[in-house]
Amino acid sequence: MATQLTSAGIQGHEVVSPNEWIASRKELLRKEKEFTKLRDELSRQRRELPWEKVEKQYVFDGPSGKETLADLFDGKSQLIVYHFMFGPGWDEGCPSCSFLADHFDGSLVHLANRDVTFIVVSRAPLAPEPFTAPERKYDLPSGTIRSAPNFQRESPQGPSPASCYAEGGARVGR
Repeated sequence: MATQLTSAGIQGHEVVSPNEWIASRKELLRKEKEFTKLRDELSRQRRELPWEKVEKQYVFDGPSGKETLADLFDGKSQLIVYHFMFGPGWDEGCPSCSFLADHFDGSLVHLANRDVTFIVVSRAPLAPEPFTAPERKYDLPSGTIRSAPNFQRESPQGPSPASCYAEGGARVGR
């Protein structure tokens, strides 16, 4: 649970002269730059990792019927699947997923312009209600939402809210 900073939480905090603050800030900045270089190097190494071939045959229920993972690319070379936690029989989706979904619509045009298809997947049966309720007006295009009861957020690192895929000929990798 996040802690909320109140006036009681800032009492007793050290207050120093401008020169002492600048010295402390410069030391912290040195550490931040060191961390940034390390993060950049780790990011480069992550990008160079080989992709994992997706061999499992997933089936999604979409507005046009049954679709495979390869079908979801919709002519683009990259696919982002957001795993919206909304299970069969649930009255509403996960509050955190709902918060994020409130902000999807602004990024869709940018993703499309970068050869990326964006799809929202849940385990609940395909129905627009959870995504179009007045209190949850996401403005997602109708073709964006899919149901996939057996699609899992499989990753060696464990569950993640999104999966990214690239299509290379008849092969799909993540």
